[in-house]
Amino acid sequence: MKILKEILSVFYPETCFCCNTTISTNNEGICICCRHDLPFTNYTNLKSNKVEKSFYGRIPIEEATSLLYFSKKGPIQELMHHLKYRNKEKIGQILGVWMAQDLKQSNRFKNIDAIVPVPLHKKRLKERGYNQLTLFGKTLSKELNIPYLPDNLIRIASTKTQTRKFRVERWSNVSTTFYVKDPVVFENKHVLLIDDIVTTGATVEACFHAFEKVKLFKMSLATMSYTN
Repeated sequence: MKILKEILSVFYPETCFCCNTTISTNNEGICICCRHDLPFTNYTNLKSNKVEKSFYGRIPIEEATSLLYFSKKGPIQELMHHLKYRNKEKIGQILGVWMAQDLKQSNRFKNIDAIVPVPLHKKRLKERGYNQLTLFGKTLSKELNIPYLPDNLIRIASTKTQTRKFRVERWSNVSTTFYVKDPVVFENKHVLLIDDIVTTGATVEACFHAFEKVKLFKMSLATMSYTN
């Protein structure tokens, strides 16, 4: 398999997802220079980080972290665009490995029972052909040996993309859009909710409220990126 990849790389060279320069197959989609320059938050082992503070007084998140800072026209915006709209699911796998390494080294995020992705509406899933969180979640599941449960939290309303909306519009665009198909599965469980980006936190808050009737439920959060 390794030899085949090397042969294919001669005819179909891999390019960096961030800067588009040709890279070796060993760089896993992001060149060394770009990886060195990526804006890591280092929030995973930091209590009361900005992500956690954004939920104070709103919902009782146990722990929260984001791997990278998202900024307009920055490298993470390019990564997220490739992941969500250009069928580059491998980015989710790469970020999943990095996030798993962070979580393993952290003194926080203990006793997680299941990993649950923010779901796409079935209409959006059909249009895109995949959920950008699938490989991210499966990679976390494999690396951390925690079950990945993608089919129980359901999105029941299709909202327009949040990316280009102003902050106030994002709040009004997310209401009761999720429900839990089988609440018993999550009773007395600590769930790690995952998403690609957290901005206002409205989507995360809506997901949490979908779990409100689940007995003895706790939720933590891990996202690929974070923006103020």
